[in-house]
Order: sequence, then C-alpha cells, then structure tokens
Amino acid sequence: MNALTFSAAFIAFFSVVGPPKVLLAFAGLAQVHDVRQMRTVALISSGAAVLVGLVTGITSPWLLDLFHISTPALQLAGGVIFFIYAVGLVLGLHLGSDGAHQDAPDLVSGVRELLMPYVVSPLAMTAVLIEAAERDSFSWRSTVVGAYVAVIALDLVCVLLLARILRRTHHATIELLGRLLGLLLAAVGVDLVLDGLFDLGVPGLGVRH
Repeated sequence: MNALTFSAAFIAFFSVVGPPKVLLAFAGLAQVHDVRQMRTVALISSGAAVLVGLVTGITSPWLLDLFHISTPALQLAGGVIFFIYAVGLVLGLHLGSDGAHQDAPDLVSGVRELLMPYVVSPLAMTAVLIEAAERDSFSWRSTVVGAYVAVIALDLVCVLLLARILRRTHHATIELLGRLLGLLLAAVGVDLVLDGLFDLGVPGLGVRH
C-alpha cells in the first residue's frame, strides 16, 4: 500500500464513519442493553460492516458497471439518502428502526438498530464505491478497503473501551448530541448532492472547486 494514499483514504472514512459519529449510535443502544450485550452487538455489527465494505470495495467497478451507475448518480443517491436520515435525527425520528426500544432488547434488535448508521452507512458505502472505482487496479481497491477496515476496527475499540461510559450517559444528552449531529450530517448530505450535480455539469456550481 502507498502510505500517502492509505492515509488519505483513512481520513476520508474517519470523517464519514469514524468514532465521533458511531459512538453516538452506540450510546442510544447502551441505554437499553447491558455492557456485555453492548460489546457483543459491537463485535457482530463491526464484523458485518467489514464484510459489507470488503465486498463493496473489491467489486466496486463491476457493481457500478452491472447496474449502469455513474459516479455523479451515486453521489446524488447517497447524498439524498443520507440527508433524509440526518433530518430524521434532527426531528428525533429513528428511521430504519422499529421505533421505541423493546423492553427486553436482544442482539438481533441491537444489530438492526445499527444497520443504517453503521453497518450499511449510505455515506460510507458511497465513499467506498467512489474511492475504490477511482483507479482500475486491485492494489488501489485493497488500499481503500484496508483504510475502511482500519476505521471500523478503531470504532470497535472505542466502543469496547467506552461501553460503560456510554451506558451511564443521560438520555437527554444523547438526544441533544444526536440532533446536533443530524444538523451537521444534513449539511454533508447536501454537499454530496452538490458534488454530484457539479460532476454532471450543472451550471452555477463551478465555484465549489
């Protein structure tokens, strides 16, 4: 791997699916799961995230070609989905979940809660597909996947170490941070849409680059 390109990819993935965003999702689960169960959920969901990222990154050129998807279209779709999810955070709506947490939550419900923000994060998957398809070489795709896996591993370590603290965090604090993060992520979604429109040649967006 080229150290510089690995570092750049790592920073990109850290910004879209790093601990600052992932810990908040786990903090919500920590309110209804005990520490041992939280750690098990973290292990399972992180393993699933690695598997999804590995398959997506390695097969990205064929996936885009199979579905006839252009990079701008992928940016637009990822941005719109992420914007909708972020607006849900701002409004206190838990999109992609069954609503309120169950009285006796199990591992399945915990992993299901993490599908959208973590396991199959729209922004992270968009970044993996775009970055991996940037160069037509297996070594580059391996670099991208390696950087993504490194970020997921960092997320897992943070959750395992901070599980007890997350469980003791007050629900009102989590709700406040969630809505603030939702506002910031909504802006990220809009920015991704604008990037897609710029790549499509929409006039008036040239000042972005």
